[in-house]
Amino acid sequence: MTRIQEMSLNYHFMAEQQSGSTRHAFFGFNGTAGVWRMAAMEEAGGWKDRTTVEDMDLAVRVGLLGWKFIFVNDLEVKSELPSQFKAFRFQQHRWSSGPANLFRKMMMEIIHNKRVKIWKKFYVIYSFFFLRKILVHFFSFFFYCVVLPTSVFLPEVKIPNWSTIYGPSIITLFSAIATPRSFYLVGFWVLFENVMAMHRTKGTLIGLFEGGRVNEWVVTEKLGDTLNTKLLRRNGRLLKRVNLKEMMMGIYILCCACYDFAFGNAFLYLYLFMQATAFLISGIGFVGT
Repeated sequence: MTRIQEMSLNYHFMAEQQSGSTRHAFFGFNGTAGVWRMAAMEEAGGWKDRTTVEDMDLAVRVGLLGWKFIFVNDLEVKSELPSQFKAFRFQQHRWSSGPANLFRKMMMEIIHNKRVKIWKKFYVIYSFFFLRKILVHFFSFFFYCVVLPTSVFLPEVKIPNWSTIYGPSIITLFSAIATPRSFYLVGFWVLFENVMAMHRTKGTLIGLFEGGRVNEWVVTEKLGDTLNTKLLRRNGRLLKRVNLKEMMMGIYILCCACYDFAFGNAFLYLYLFMQATAFLISGIGFVGT
């Protein structure tokens, strides 16, 4: 799972942040390794705890004041990834709910801002928040895990190949190119990302509508110093490792795959069997170190 997480993070750093820095555009600050000018922090009003993404909150406010962001690619900082699936789920919930909630609280502030040009407002609202923090989660989950599997029961519905094969393949290749040593895991990465899209979609909805877990903060468990924590000990029992949401989705997609294999006239069942397997493996908690 570590290599798969690495692919997602490398795309985040190498594509999103480095491209933003090259164009002197806005990109989100990461709490893992960043250096701030005190003047920028003080002008923006300092840290705020109104969401679970205080680093992103500060970055947006500083960006709206006209400050420039620079990404330095040749400096390396040691970090540690979540090595247990439950810990990774908690982390992804916070990373999905927090940005959506921040978008809800800052959208009007961004629109009425007079310090930056309209193109930058559009970039922050549409590209940074709406497209990458909200829409992509909804699309990944509902299209690939709900619409496509359900379409096997509706033969009159024709979904074009460009939307199911060509377009996603090109996007996936560009996303994975930042991690060439893990390129052989691209297929697994796509399937696992679709599984996580379910949790990210739920977290996004909680953030947009300020649901009950909108401000939930669970420190991400890491393998290095938490081998004896309650969370990792609990994962040792099979029943405690079962994730019902993944199991239910996996069983549904498996039923769709079997139906398409028996009665369909295409090869969609090949993808559905693999996606169902990814959900079921995640459902029994067989994802970890």
